[in-house]
Amino acid sequence: MITMGEVIYTGKAKQMWSTDDPEVLRVVYLDQATALNGKKKDEIKGKGQINNEISTLIFEYLTQKGLKTHFIKKLSATEELVRKVTIIPLEAVTRNIATGHFVTRFGIEDGTVFKTPVEETYYKSDALDDPFINESQTLALGLATKEELAQLWELSRQVNQLLSALFLKANMILVDFKLEFGRLSDGTLVLADEFSPDNCRLWDKETKAHLDKDVYRQDLGELTPVYEEVLNRLKVALEEEK
Repeated sequence: MITMGEVIYTGKAKQMWSTDDPEVLRVVYLDQATALNGKKKDEIKGKGQINNEISTLIFEYLTQKGLKTHFIKKLSATEELVRKVTIIPLEAVTRNIATGHFVTRFGIEDGTVFKTPVEETYYKSDALDDPFINESQTLALGLATKEELAQLWELSRQVNQLLSALFLKANMILVDFKLEFGRLSDGTLVLADEFSPDNCRLWDKETKAHLDKDVYRQDLGELTPVYEEVLNRLKVALEEEK
């Protein structure tokens, strides 16, 4: 029986707790939404439970497909157990369709579908506003090795292939997403953090309506019903796969 220890980290939407196993952490999802690197923040009842459910389904699916992740199991409505990792301070962003910052940066039409997914890496730092970082800068700062970067992007491509197909079955388009990775105590690189509408963009296949945190960022309506819709569609798609 794993017992909860003390809070070792509180992020924008989750807390990490130590346990009596030094290699295992307990994650608690919070009823909190943030945007603009935390400049916008609100409590949203029920969000933590939905994110936990969605992320659990996604990580279980990826694990079944042979991808290495930190996920162990879901504990309760808002809690899960994960393997302790040393987080690599990089955000790996994959873009299948142009929207958001990419559109404003490069002046292209919103909704442009890329022939090949765009891959971008950002230095994970709220204080610095998560600046873009290239491979040589990453190596110079000692954030990751060349081999780890290759593994990181290979995993990201597998995630993109698997989840784009899964979400399409759920009548949703995976527009873009952000992944984080960490090292286990033996140095193995694994997918970490979470996968939910907090760190990806999903559009309805037919209407192109937002089914992600852009609803909150752009004040388009209530967030919880949108996340519940994503969860319900995902459950149906996964059930059809069995």
